[in-house]
Amino acid sequence: MQNFYRLLLCVSFIALVGFGAGTALAGGPPALMTAADSKAHAANSEGIEHYNQEHWDVALGHFQKAVEADPNSAEAHYNLALALDKTDKHKEAAMEFKKAQDLGKDNPDIQNSKILLGHVKMLNGGM
Repeated sequence: MQNFYRLLLCVSFIALVGFGAGTALAGGPPALMTAADSKAHAANSEGIEHYNQEHWDVALGHFQKAVEADPNSAEAHYNLALALDKTDKHKEAAMEFKKAQDLGKDNPDIQNSKILLGHVKMLNGGM
């Protein structure tokens, strides 16, 4: 039984690292998945892979394509804002975070995001 728990722990760790969660946590807030049926899904997924590897410029390009594919995707705008923030384009990031906030009214990950709230506050002259 003890070997089973060791195996379970080992598999859990490998899954966590394999999905890039450790990198996302170390590199900043995690990027968000789009709905599987969204036109932005393929580009967004590719962007998340690069974001989790801290390839900010590459992720930025994919997230821009995701927003172009589905301009109404709150998650794509949010992820684009994350990548813009990582590349020190804070004014552009703030505008994308605001779009994500407006489009993602029903997404608590977006609405409660501290990085989003800070940038939107800056956009509104609060910083």
